Amino acid sequence: MAAPARLTELLDLVVSQNASDLHIFAGSPPVIRLSGELVPVTNRPPFTPAETESLLKAIVPPERWNKFLENKSVDLSYAHTARSRFRINGYYAQGTVAVALRLIPNKVFSFTELNLPLVLETFLNRPQGFFLVVGPVGQGKSTTLAAMVNRINETRAEHIVTIEDPVEYLFPPGKSLIQQREIHIDALDFHSALEATFREDVNVIMVGEMRDHETISSAVTAAETGHLVLSTLHTNNASQTIDRIIDMFPAEQQDQVRVQLAGSLAGVFSQRLIPRVSGGLIPAYELLINNNAVANLIREGQTHEIGAVIQTSSGEGMIDMDRMLANLVRKGEITVEHAYAHAMDPKTFEHYV
Repeated sequence: MAAPARLTELLDLVVSQNASDLHIFAGSPPVIRLSGELVPVTNRPPFTPAETESLLKAIVPPERWNKFLENKSVDLSYAHTARSRFRINGYYAQGTVAVALRLIPNKVFSFTELNLPLVLETFLNRPQGFFLVVGPVGQGKSTTLAAMVNRINETRAEHIVTIEDPVEYLFPPGKSLIQQREIHIDALDFHSALEATFREDVNVIMVGEMRDHETISSAVTAAETGHLVLSTLHTNNASQTIDRIIDMFPAEQQDQVRVQLAGSLAGVFSQRLIPRVSGGLIPAYELLINNNAVANLIREGQTHEIGAVIQTSSGEGMIDMDRMLANLVRKGEITVEHAYAHAMDPKTFEHYV
């Protein structure tokens, strides 16, 4: 659908400024996010409540507008130009419509372009397993996941199905068959779309987000039955990720889930985007690889000890967040202040520095 001229102008601004997000809400000028910082666009007039509602209604498909009025929230993707797309969330704040728009780059970046460790490729060569990219909102999880999917696409012929809400990155033609399914358009929900992949001759499944225990249960089952499953969770580190997954299930199912997860989990990659001294953002990350020691801790419910395993297993390819932050400080990539703000354990970070 065609966007109003005022929105088109603001989306052009986001693209030209290389901003990541645009926020529109009543009573205020628009706000963009540049290199992680919110910046008001003060040379633009504030939006009225009627303007924000009209703007969102112009880009939400008519068949979904009434659902938005009922649910008070809507997620969708929007093609601004042939070279730029946005992920959009419309919602209500204090009784009026507000809109958050995130720029989706027009290309899928490589590991090198994203400053990601090449060890991630080892997980992509597995015939099956469950791999999670985790971190708070806005830390580049979807971008990392897209880079992983596209690396498979570049190197071998697989049937890949993505399940997203909404579809974000569009993958270029490659060696793989990639089908991207969007919730509300191509599938009712994540759980039913995952269940359907068992009948679709799929090799690799990418799930945009694990939102409930039904989806996680289907993902773990898929990983146990010959599929490589890639997904995200909003958690802070590897041990918290394991706890979050298990805690989503009823108490009587948790022991079984621990056993299944210990056997199917390939790894957990936790990342943060840190302001770079030279400008822009650079990722700091933690990598958990599910070896025998980690699997035993998961089965026995001793997940609080996983962090210690990561710290002492760098020889196996594991990466400790505090060590990574210290390395970035020593290289002059980030400041000590920003490193402290993202450290898992400030005392451990100080030891590494």
